[in-house]
Amino acid sequence: MPDVDNAAPWRRCLELADARDTQGLETYVASLGTGEAVRAVLRLNLEDQEKVLTMLSPTDAADIIEDIPDEQAADLIESLEPKAAATIVREMLSDEQADLLGDLDSEDAEAILNEMEPEDANDARELAQYDDDVAGGLMVREYLSFPESAIVGDVLDDLSAHAEELEEHFKRYAYVVSSFGHLVGVIAVYDLVLSPRHKPLANVMVPALFTKPEVSLEELKNFFEGRSIIAVPVVDNHGRLLGVVRRDYVLEAIAERSDREMMRMRGIVGGDEIRALPTFTRMRRRLSWLSVNIVLNLIAASVIALYIDTLGAVIALAVFLPIISDMSGCTGNQAVAVSMRELALGIAKPSDALRVFRKELSVGLMNGFALGTLLGGVAWLWKGNVYLSLVVGGSLLLNTLIAVSIGGSVPLLLKRFGVDPALASDPILTTITDICGFFLVLSFAALMISKLT
Repeated sequence: MPDVDNAAPWRRCLELADARDTQGLETYVASLGTGEAVRAVLRLNLEDQEKVLTMLSPTDAADIIEDIPDEQAADLIESLEPKAAATIVREMLSDEQADLLGDLDSEDAEAILNEMEPEDANDARELAQYDDDVAGGLMVREYLSFPESAIVGDVLDDLSAHAEELEEHFKRYAYVVSSFGHLVGVIAVYDLVLSPRHKPLANVMVPALFTKPEVSLEELKNFFEGRSIIAVPVVDNHGRLLGVVRRDYVLEAIAERSDREMMRMRGIVGGDEIRALPTFTRMRRRLSWLSVNIVLNLIAASVIALYIDTLGAVIALAVFLPIISDMSGCTGNQAVAVSMRELALGIAKPSDALRVFRKELSVGLMNGFALGTLLGGVAWLWKGNVYLSLVVGGSLLLNTLIAVSIGGSVPLLLKRFGVDPALASDPILTTITDICGFFLVLSFAALMISKLT
């Protein structure tokens, strides 16, 4: 019998959940760390993900949900009963709550909000109204604030009493507000410790820099670049304190935006794909871009086709060679982009190369069949030769399989050997798809030469 302690993390999590061993599951997940726990959960199917998350404490489940890519997190929360989902959502940071609820269907989001405390639900609704890339969408409600009428001693006593509840990044600064909730100043906690206990906060605070909820991500980036502060308060048009935007959140948002743009450039529609998504969903998203790309390639190739009638059927293959090569490169680049993203998120590791290879084969087979059928149909309509159609369609199908399999696994293999996958993946992929594409077309044509002339 295998030693369960040496089992794959996702299998071990499922075993503990099936055994209803709540304490054992929480201890094991804590030993994995959040990154490895996220990877383990994403290796399970949706039903098993639900089982594991509902067995964990709401706090541990929230930590995992916060690190799962947005779309997958939304699908997982939607699959839970509203009451169970609400217990997890209420443990998340306020900005994460808003982002997650904004990705849900309005009916599902409202069902979860109805299970939360009215004040928490109202905060989440208010934050959800802001776009993700403005200060209002990035701010958190978790911050320290005290009335300006308070004295230093009372504040220090309050901080001491709640020290264990405060995360590290909330302990450095406290904001001072008026009786109407207006921001009037800021105090470093360090300065509070050095101040006489009888002093009012109004005599210790300094004026606070602030921003407005509609300020863009780019403006926030510029704001923090010129200053050493770790966070900036957000106020409305009346000066009322709404929340706080942290520097690290701005940097994360910029990195995520760059990541999405890179994925879109590679043809991943939505820019949020990981291999935990259903195969059909991944195939459909990739195919939507590839279908457009093949049309563009056909348009470019039509210039050559203007002079092809004099060359005969075999020379006609020259028209399809660049199409097959380019389309295979595009499908391979999509696989490269997903592997690069999973590496960055810690979802995939070099040891997962074989699993990634198998996962990409299924997507490549379906997309290759669809694209090969389309290109083969064009060849048949153009020349009326079914063998020419089989040559180009079959070549594109096989080269697509090769491209996605290599494109998905090469970044992981390069990472294993200490080579930067961002620099080397594309050249390797392009070279292999060109060579294989030309070889397949010309080899098949040689076998059917009597049928093509």
